[in-house]
Order: sequence, then C-alpha cells, then structure tokens
Amino acid sequence: MYDKFSRNLVKDYTYWAVYVHENQGYLGRCIIWCKRENALDLTDATPAEQQELFIILKDLYRAAKESFQADWFNYAFLGNGVKHLHCHFIPRYRSPRIFGGITFEDKLWGHNYKTDHNFITSPQLREQVRDTLKQALG
Repeated sequence: MYDKFSRNLVKDYTYWAVYVHENQGYLGRCIIWCKRENALDLTDATPAEQQELFIILKDLYRAAKESFQADWFNYAFLGNGVKHLHCHFIPRYRSPRIFGGITFEDKLWGHNYKTDHNFITSPQLREQVRDTLKQALG
C-alpha cells in the first residue's frame, strides 16, 4: 500500500489515511490516500469513502488555516505517477510564511501549483509539519 510513507502519517481514518507530502515546498501539503487496495479513480469511491473524504478535506482545511494561516487550497486527483485513488491537498499562500525557521514563498500564487523539486525538505521539517497537523486534527 503506501507503507514507505508511514513515517509521514498525520491521521488514520476508516477509509483514508492522511500523510504529509515528502516535498513541503507548499507548507502543509498532504496526500490523502484511499486505503482500499483496488481503488483507482475518484469515480470508484464508495458512498462511505466519499462521505469520509469530505470530512477529511474539511478537517485539513481547518487545520492548515489554524496552523499555517493558509489563504487558499488546491485539491488534485491526478493519478499520473501512481495509479491509485489519492488526493493532493495543497495549501496556498498569498504572502511568505515562516515555519521551523524556514521562509516558504508561494511564487505561483494565483496560478496553478507546480512542485519545486529543488526544494529540500529535511526529515526534521517534515516531522514538524506532520506533528503540527496531527495536533490540529486532534
């Protein structure tokens, strides 16, 4: 399943698991992973999975607003690199944010997000983001 990222687990739900994304170029970015092994596409989600997904999205929205003062959110169900049902939760920021001694700047504010593969996310930073969101989600 998504075992290699278990160290990034923020919260485990019944049908989904929330993980901090390995690249925190967008502070608070997460992956919402469907736990059902044969889930491929958003249209395949069962009614119970759909219902829980919207609870998670609302929970994460609140947690990222509270924790990082995010201004906007992008939600992406792409499935290009990994053929499994999952959502990219990407907080967006109108102005720079400082977290863990690092300045985060959303250089594409107002436009489509793009992963900056040159942004280095240390394990310590990833853990700090994970723990902050864990606490906010309760």
